[in-house]
Amino acid sequence: MNTLYLYSIQKMKLLILVSFLLTYFSGISQLKGVIYGHQESKRELLIGAKIKSIKTKTGVVSDKDAMFEITLSKNLPDTLVFSAFGYYNDTLIVTNKDRFALIEINLYADNLLPEIIAVAKREGHGILKLKVLQVENIGEGELRKAACCNLSESFLTNVSVDVSTTDAISGAKKIQMMGLDGVYTAIQMENIPYIKGLESSFGLSTISGTWIESIQITKGTGNVVNGYESMAGLVNLELKKPEKMDKLYLNAYGNIFGRAELNFSTATKVGKKWNTGLFVYGVNSAGEIDNNKDGFRDIPLSKNISVLNRWRYDGKNMEAQFGLNSYYKERIGGQTSFSPARKDSLYGVHVVLRHVDLFAKTGFFIPNKPYASVGIVYNLKYQETDALFGVRQFSGIEKRGYINAIYDGIIGNTNHGFKAGFSFVYSDISQKVDSVGLSNRDSLRLARIEIIPGVFSEYTYKGSRLTTVWGVRGDYHNLYGFQFSPRLHGKFSINERLDFRFTTGKAFRVSNVIIDNISLLSSSRKWIISDSILPEISWNFGGSFNQEFNFRKRKSNLSVDYYHTLFQNQLIVDRDLAVDKIYFRNLIGKSYSNSFQVELSLPISNTLDIRLAYKYLDVKAIFGNKMQQQMMIPRHRAFINLAYKTRNKRWEYDFTATVYGKSRLNMVLLPDSSFTTKNESDVYPILNAQITHVYKVWDFYIGGENIGNYIQKDALIDPKNPFGSFFDATRTWAPIQGINVYIGVRYKIKRAKE
Repeated sequence: MNTLYLYSIQKMKLLILVSFLLTYFSGISQLKGVIYGHQESKRELLIGAKIKSIKTKTGVVSDKDAMFEITLSKNLPDTLVFSAFGYYNDTLIVTNKDRFALIEINLYADNLLPEIIAVAKREGHGILKLKVLQVENIGEGELRKAACCNLSESFLTNVSVDVSTTDAISGAKKIQMMGLDGVYTAIQMENIPYIKGLESSFGLSTISGTWIESIQITKGTGNVVNGYESMAGLVNLELKKPEKMDKLYLNAYGNIFGRAELNFSTATKVGKKWNTGLFVYGVNSAGEIDNNKDGFRDIPLSKNISVLNRWRYDGKNMEAQFGLNSYYKERIGGQTSFSPARKDSLYGVHVVLRHVDLFAKTGFFIPNKPYASVGIVYNLKYQETDALFGVRQFSGIEKRGYINAIYDGIIGNTNHGFKAGFSFVYSDISQKVDSVGLSNRDSLRLARIEIIPGVFSEYTYKGSRLTTVWGVRGDYHNLYGFQFSPRLHGKFSINERLDFRFTTGKAFRVSNVIIDNISLLSSSRKWIISDSILPEISWNFGGSFNQEFNFRKRKSNLSVDYYHTLFQNQLIVDRDLAVDKIYFRNLIGKSYSNSFQVELSLPISNTLDIRLAYKYLDVKAIFGNKMQQQMMIPRHRAFINLAYKTRNKRWEYDFTATVYGKSRLNMVLLPDSSFTTKNESDVYPILNAQITHVYKVWDFYIGGENIGNYIQKDALIDPKNPFGSFFDATRTWAPIQGINVYIGVRYKIKRAKE
């Protein structure tokens, strides 16, 4: 048993001990419950109902399961007021004997009252208070702050997730969390695995940001029900729901770089129990841009068409969703005037993606057991990825099947809940690349079939102040044997407005060496890959504080979090051992990531909000036979977002500034046989702004990205000789294109109220 494993076990035991000790503190009390609405003979869960304490002047809203949790006054009795649109208000007097109780509230419809229109300010960004894990929610209001034309552009006003450009010629982008590559973050679409495998390098730009209702970001290992792979975190995309979305939505966009986009969605009710939604996303980028005059396109030419159709069924004891998602994407980069149809000596990048997947979710309610249900998730996927980098040709095909079945119930009462189930993954993935010069071979082919059945169980304890989630899962990998993944999460309410959360857990993944690092094909370096690559294993430990307080009589928030990740068998991509080679091997020695982040949200007035953040990243492993910082990961990042909305809500002004600290850069051999002396990047700012005018059903917006016009110089090494032994386009740490100005318009027709 190695030292790293013993260290990981000791830290996990310490956190488990802390979770038990916290149960002995009970200075405050909380009331939890569920809210139902009665309408004629129908009884349903009420989502978004309001619960307000008369004495403390605070309130909460019931969540997606109609559950609520409110902190009681220290001086009881107190009166709680329950309200929901279309229902009679009700009140409840709570006394000392009601401390820590679990209650059920029933509100009755008021069909005779005249119509009342209630207007509330919905937070576009924040920490979900009722969640045990630290879940950061990005809502539609936050997504509107940027053009948000595809998923990779949906994080421009977020500090937890970084989106980086992997090279200077293909335009490929990846997300990073806690300073770790995007392959360590599980991306899901409504809890279905998404953008992985052959999609990992180019898939972020294939889904429109306007399709998204909200994004939930979870740091560290997630719940065991979501799988075994979330090593750095989880990003879950909630798409707009057919039963709630607009009848018609259009978004048209254009920018000065020759990019034009059109987003379209529509929803229809079919019969009494069916709803369907259709989403279409089209992109054409035809601008021949070479502002730095190096002979290469700063932005690839591209075209993309994505279509998604989803259906929803709501029955008495069952609900179901299913749909089809498909896209075709093509990118052409490299030297200006390069075209795949031309047979000349120009260096070019040509990427083609073809994708189709079927997804379905079914849920069954168990009669006479209101807290029990069974949910099953299904997914079938087919993906083709072809890419040309100069003379290097990549081709890959992926076939994937996935099923996840979950039973959700309680033990005795709702203070003790559990989930149990099984999952099954089938993956047939093949990758081939030519002319990599690998180990004196001219081509490399990696192919494998994975069959991974798994079982999991999760127990949730809900105490007066402490809630813990204990989870274990076991997965049997047909190639690498049994894998055991324990996880623990907890939330402790220190007082009525301060929460402490902690998490620890283990995760694993199997690397896709070529596609995970496909941007490195845009370097002339030879690839040296170990004969056997083992699965990567990580242990993650972390915690966060979330403090609510009043600033100028308005609700404000301060969050602080820290996460530490340890690796076993991590795939190390080493560009420091030699200037003409890239080594791919499993970890020898230590590898870790330390992530610290503090974020402050202040509503200065009813019309002005400000958000400040700072992030520190310490990400190290053995590179070039010594322990050093991972390349192109800024140690420091500072962030500010200002959002102003006029009182009549006709004008919206948004401004975001991010300052990136220095990053370590690898050594590069220059054509004159000298080495670069610049071993770290510069400190640089990125400034974005947008103005939106709302006129009835129309939104008109204009904005700018990188309005400070910061450009990385010499992003390409030896661009005059791209087929030579010195060419390198992978030393990219900042934008290579300058200021971008865009305009757009949104139009929507709301659905008629039933």
